[in-house]
Amino acid sequence: MNSLKSRIRHVPDFPKPGILFYDITTLLRDPQGFKLAIDSLTTPFEGQGIDVVVGIESRGFILGAAVADRIRAGFVLVRKLGKLPARTIRATYDLEYGTDSLEMHRDAIEPGQRVLIVDDLLATGGTARATAGLVSELGGNVHALAFLIELVALNGRDKLEGHNLHVVLKY
Repeated sequence: MNSLKSRIRHVPDFPKPGILFYDITTLLRDPQGFKLAIDSLTTPFEGQGIDVVVGIESRGFILGAAVADRIRAGFVLVRKLGKLPARTIRATYDLEYGTDSLEMHRDAIEPGQRVLIVDDLLATGGTARATAGLVSELGGNVHALAFLIELVALNGRDKLEGHNLHVVLKY
């Protein structure tokens, strides 16, 4: 996995002082790196009967769509508030300073479907937990959550207790 880590740019003090941002755009532009990242996210779920992959805005769209294509599953978007055109359901979650909301179309998941949730980053776990809640509210079964990167010190996996997690890179 050092091959993947070497393709990720580290940007200090972004988006604010004291934050080290892991910029995956340098990984995505590299054909071999992008393929390796998608292979690493996909392999554990091949032949698992996943019906739908849910990608979380916005880098989760890129990774999740590629994973869905590889495992021959449908793809569903989870977006920030007000971005989806049809009837939606909403989940609100806590941020460090306030709250935020995510939405999914009401008809995105059918009851009983096996769902894989994909995002680029597991940090505090709030976004992922909110997304899993949306899937469950629609009757879907969260098979697993897959992340390219986990920031271990932020303990996000604690908010996802009881879920199957797959993480490619840990920092």
